[in-house]
Amino acid sequence: MVIETIDVPLKKVNWIIILCILVSVFFWYYGSDLTFGYVAFSGENLLEGRVWTLITALFLHGDLLHLLGNMLFLFVFGNTVENELGAAKTLLVFFIGGILSFLLSTLFYDPETYLIGASAAIFTLTAVVMLLKPLKFSFLFLMPQGLVAVIYFIYNLFAAYFDFHGNVSYISHVIGFVIGIPFGIAWSEDWVKNLLLTIGLFLLYLLIMLLLISGILGILV
Repeated sequence: MVIETIDVPLKKVNWIIILCILVSVFFWYYGSDLTFGYVAFSGENLLEGRVWTLITALFLHGDLLHLLGNMLFLFVFGNTVENELGAAKTLLVFFIGGILSFLLSTLFYDPETYLIGASAAIFTLTAVVMLLKPLKFSFLFLMPQGLVAVIYFIYNLFAAYFDFHGNVSYISHVIGFVIGIPFGIAWSEDWVKNLLLTIGLFLLYLLIMLLLISGILGILV
């Protein structure tokens, strides 16, 4: 009996995920403060000609929680974009979003501040999904992807405005999302409708949360 196997190629965005994991884990175990300065991005590194850090910093993550959170979002939104637009456009959005976010972030951070991680590049992908396939349901987040995108964008917008403390570059996330909007407009035939759908979903989400909170407070009081 001959058993026929089907070769299903791994999507390009999932190779990005694998590379992020390998680079991050390798650095955690074998890196040092010296090598960190040659891998992470900063305004100072850029001025000193270490332009490659615009790429290498995308794959390096600070700790396990940082890595897992980013890879979860990249898996969901990256695969959605690649399914709809193909690998070339997905990688284009990822790298342009990541590189431009690093560059523009130098306007807000000291030259000595290091920036690492794929977060901003992933936010660029979320903006594209919001304008392309906002109703595509995510079983990992248990809600439509357009709603996930706008919730996290608004959270990061508030966090950047009110200067939340921590090692998270909220400004870079906002920049990444804004960079993704022109791509979503260019590649979506119904971006206006999809944007309105996303806004509607968000307003419905706020209403449900308000009712839940009111109900809980009513029980407690």
